[in-house]
Amino acid sequence: MAEVLEFKYLEDFIQYRLDKYFNSENNTIAPQLPQFSEWDLSVPQMFKEANLTDFEKITLLLALCPHVHSNLLDSIIQNKLSATGDFPQLGGIRGKNFRGFLPTGETALFLLAGDDLDMRKEIQGFFDPDHFFAMHRILWLEEPPEGEPRMSGKIVFSQEYVELLALGKVSRPAFSMKFPAQIIETEMLWDDLVLSEETHEQIQELQTWITHGNTLLNDWGMHKKLKPGYRALFHGPPGTGKTLTASLLGKYTGKDVYKIDLSMVVSKFIGETEKNLANLLAKAEKTENILFFDEADALFGKRTNVRDAHDKYANQEVSYLLQRIETYKGLVILASNLKSNIDDAFVRRFQSIIHFPLPKMSERLAIWKKAFPSMIRFHSDVDLTQIAQRYELSGAEIMNIVQYACLCSLSMNKKTIYQADIVAGIQREFQKGGRVMR
Repeated sequence: MAEVLEFKYLEDFIQYRLDKYFNSENNTIAPQLPQFSEWDLSVPQMFKEANLTDFEKITLLLALCPHVHSNLLDSIIQNKLSATGDFPQLGGIRGKNFRGFLPTGETALFLLAGDDLDMRKEIQGFFDPDHFFAMHRILWLEEPPEGEPRMSGKIVFSQEYVELLALGKVSRPAFSMKFPAQIIETEMLWDDLVLSEETHEQIQELQTWITHGNTLLNDWGMHKKLKPGYRALFHGPPGTGKTLTASLLGKYTGKDVYKIDLSMVVSKFIGETEKNLANLLAKAEKTENILFFDEADALFGKRTNVRDAHDKYANQEVSYLLQRIETYKGLVILASNLKSNIDDAFVRRFQSIIHFPLPKMSERLAIWKKAFPSMIRFHSDVDLTQIAQRYELSGAEIMNIVQYACLCSLSMNKKTIYQADIVAGIQREFQKGGRVMR
């Protein structure tokens, strides 16, 4: 592993810095850092476009080293320091499970700046919140114990970027408190989804953006004029196809669709909601997948008049969410039963606001015809046209009724669907919604 070009350079560079420190008269020439194009690691395009300095690239390698070449730092440092003993200027700590050398901010300061105060200020800036590393959640300093110097904190390297650099791809993040989102998938096809013509056209616009958005921003040079990413609001009654549409967009564009568990994002503790959302978005935007916020009113609802401190912080949360969603580079879909529940500041910033109305009679008939299994037959008393015309139902409600009617047939070991079973299923759906069946 030591022969990987960039880590061989890191080994030579650390050796050079230690030699210069312990023998200031050493005239050894500093090794030459290879260009990104020569690295054996899979360097993301965003790194190449960021115009990183050599010292920033060395900081990347230093932070990445324990994850990819676990014994390299120890082998260099221990060999050199075996005769000199402890060397606190070098920094570094041992982990709880990983017992090798983990670099700290002080390690970067010593290797890159030595005692040069101006250069030390520049290196400290690598860990500032507005630096490229922090803004993209690539690497950062762990908070040190209270009262200890900031640069004594361990350099933390994002696991997603470890995978991206080492493997060339990022594995799907697992559902957890740090990533409260699950992938939603479907075996259905676009042809199975019945929408109004207007809604269908707007959905096609979303698919076009997912497919060609990067071309528009980068190849056509619109990144200076347009904000990254795309934000859409799906609004309409339950069961009208909002979640299914999000799943199909992912299926046909090769993107994972993550449905956010809002119960794990929203916190009663001040600042925690913002922190949870920031962590979630930082993980998701490595691959620019689709984020789907169902029942988004809980997170993106209207701001209130400030009556107390709770209202003040609640409004600050909404403002933060607005800013953070705008910087997400992928597609963000918010779903709500009522458009009026969403804060106006969000609504103004949506590129698409798509209404999912209850299906019309012709659309209900199409759903009824597509919903039943192909191997069943209808009894002569079944009149789907009359059913579609008489009962105003959502697509999800129709699927529940179809399931009920099919189970009734299976319980009798038959493959025939009867009108009475369909009507009984409709009665059940009306009762669930507190409606009176006529």
